[in-house]
Amino acid sequence: MRTLRLGLLGCGTVGSGVVQLIHQRAERFRALGIQIELMGVLVRDLQRPRAVQPDLPLTTDASFVPDCEVLVEVMGGVERPLALCRDHLLAGKPLVSANKAMLAERWSELRPYAERGQLHYEASVMAGTPVLGPLSTTLRASRVTHLEALLNATCTFILGRMEAGEDYLIALREAQHLGYAEEDPTLDVSGVDAAQKLVILARLVADPAFGLGQVQCEGIDALPAGFFAEAHKAGERVRLVAELTQDVCGWQARVSPRRLPATHPFCAPGAGRNALRLQGEGCGELYFAGASAGGLVTASAVVGDLLSAVSGVPGHRPLPTGA
Repeated sequence: MRTLRLGLLGCGTVGSGVVQLIHQRAERFRALGIQIELMGVLVRDLQRPRAVQPDLPLTTDASFVPDCEVLVEVMGGVERPLALCRDHLLAGKPLVSANKAMLAERWSELRPYAERGQLHYEASVMAGTPVLGPLSTTLRASRVTHLEALLNATCTFILGRMEAGEDYLIALREAQHLGYAEEDPTLDVSGVDAAQKLVILARLVADPAFGLGQVQCEGIDALPAGFFAEAHKAGERVRLVAELTQDVCGWQARVSPRRLPATHPFCAPGAGRNALRLQGEGCGELYFAGASAGGLVTASAVVGDLLSAVSGVPGHRPLPTGA
């Protein structure tokens, strides 16, 4: 049994879930001959209430990071987590992250580490529903020709309330009250959150250099009057769809509100979930769906990645150049 020095960056809803699952799944680490030593848990505010054990090594001091063999990053943001993880990655150590924004916006710096298998980031897209793993392994033998997905549950909730006749601002306030939307919901309702996730998917199936600027993005915050009435009259539902298609000009990526037939899988009961449908040469049509959010849901993917990392399994590699 060897001791593995682990660092955790962030201890909000997801980070607390990670701590809980590491404790609950300790036997799975022991089966690998590993005992986890948590070197530190970096937080911004030591006084914030957290549902964690009292002896957890919470700190605002990141000096423990260089001593860690593996880092788990669930703090969010872009520049600060990247600065904290940069030397760790340069040292050839694995990083487990749920940070879609950092992956989407700073890919030029992170891509070499992803290509070496150092980056594990299943939780960055569709929470605990495993899509990046299959896309970066089993489905590499197929050529994806079309992908569409529901990647933002906040928008799905708001659109559902608007279909029921609620005003946009009332539906947004309800989503915030229930904890579905942030105090500043801009990234969700503008479509940027879904676009960040779409480029992560695109790098696994279309182009390893796919950039956020290549996504045409339209949110749900300025839908025209009558949009929902027209959809209802046609027997359709409205969803914010992220779509990746290929035409004679190459790969096209778009996030936009779309009217879909009520029989479409994205309109099924429980449509607050994340969902992804793809068509490929070889694999045919595949459909993935699962819970869209929640601390333990996302943490399950993070800890799954951690188990892979400590087992020596490579992370999610982008599509090879020229493939």
